[in-house]
Amino acid sequence: MAKTGAKLYLRAMPLPRPSSPRALWADVRAFTAERSPVQWAAAAVAIIMPTALIALFVADGKTNIQPGPQMIYVESWSANRTDAEIIADQKKDQAKREALQKERQRQFKKLDQDLDRLGI
Repeated sequence: MAKTGAKLYLRAMPLPRPSSPRALWADVRAFTAERSPVQWAAAAVAIIMPTALIALFVADGKTNIQPGPQMIYVESWSANRTDAEIIADQKKDQAKREALQKERQRQFKKLDQDLDRLGI
């Protein structure tokens, strides 16, 4: 840094004078008088579109993301069950699961046939 000219370029910068509300209003009126209706329409679209998209993303982010309350039923068994009883219960549960899976497969096959019939 130059020591001799330090005062010339390191002094405090002057701040602009505060303007009055009347001067601000006059500037806003002059600015709006220069704009055509097409520019105002384009400005409105430029403001509304991103605002709408952000609002939709926020609204969508709050819907259907958490499962509702679920009831979980717990079965209580006696502590002295035999292995045969346990295996029989497991077979019954497995048969229920397989029946549900086959029903779901049947529903998907029906949907596939309906879509094939429509040409999709």
